[in-house]
Amino acid sequence: MSYRSVEEIFEAFDDLKVLIVGDVMVDAYIWGVVERISPEAPVPVVRTTKRDFRLGGAANVALNVQSLGATPLLCAVVGDDDSGKRFIDRLSEKDISSEGIVVSAERPTTVKTRVMTSHQHVVRVDEETDVLLSKQEEAAVYKKIQQLMDQADVVIFEDYDKGVLSKGLIKDVVDLAQKKGIPTVVDPKKRNFLHYKHVTFFKPNLKELKEGLKLDFDKSDQKAIEEAVAVLSKKLESKGSLITLSERGVYVDYKGENHLVPAHMREISDVSGAGDTVISIAALCVALDLPPFMIAALSNLGGGLVCEYVGVVPINKQSLLKEAVKQNWI
Repeated sequence: MSYRSVEEIFEAFDDLKVLIVGDVMVDAYIWGVVERISPEAPVPVVRTTKRDFRLGGAANVALNVQSLGATPLLCAVVGDDDSGKRFIDRLSEKDISSEGIVVSAERPTTVKTRVMTSHQHVVRVDEETDVLLSKQEEAAVYKKIQQLMDQADVVIFEDYDKGVLSKGLIKDVVDLAQKKGIPTVVDPKKRNFLHYKHVTFFKPNLKELKEGLKLDFDKSDQKAIEEAVAVLSKKLESKGSLITLSERGVYVDYKGENHLVPAHMREISDVSGAGDTVISIAALCVALDLPPFMIAALSNLGGGLVCEYVGVVPINKQSLLKEAVKQNWI
């Protein structure tokens, strides 16, 4: 279907359902003020003024999908612990179903705690495991995926290398999606980088691309980037890729087209979560079968917008629409 305006595209987002499979986490924030240096060590003493617990990882992708008007179907694993209970409570508060969540007695919920003062990121403390799921846990996750797949218009693999996604599970889910004619979109990490065979759309950043293919070249060498993407597509036998290039923007190679879309000049406060926004927008655009340039341009625009805020936050649909309309892409 062709769309006559950006507004029509954004209206079409509302009818989509997105199955998100991957690693979830709690993004915890401790906000405070620094008034002195510790007498015990040369480190600042942070006096806590506020605490916040947010949905992170694949759950932040779910928040972005929801913020864009679509319905997220989240499938992931949390621990049978206080953080896991807090995570499920947060899903309920955000009106996101926990139907696809598997609770494990064998692994902890991933928690990333950031200490923030005056918009400065002082330190981050991680509580996690990256051990692969047991066979029983993986079977439970795949059963949830099978139950949710028929509702989905697109599947997102949100991989943070925390152990939920394995080579076998990835293959099973891709095969299932292909049988049902559902596109698959990937936000990869290092361990499974080359395991995403036959996916529709693959979105690494430049660092992940270089590490995944064991290549080394300058970030400004556009020819080398294009050659690397060609190698990637051949190895994965995928339909297309979107490479995020930080301050240079994004590069898309999809459906026989390739475009370098420059970044928009912005006041950057925090890049945390920008990749989650990019993959969310890209997945919705792929589900609508939009042209490659539009997929890249909208994803690039959204990723830049969320960088204006401190902390991990989902995209604001109306802000993105307002900015997109100004571009006159249609």
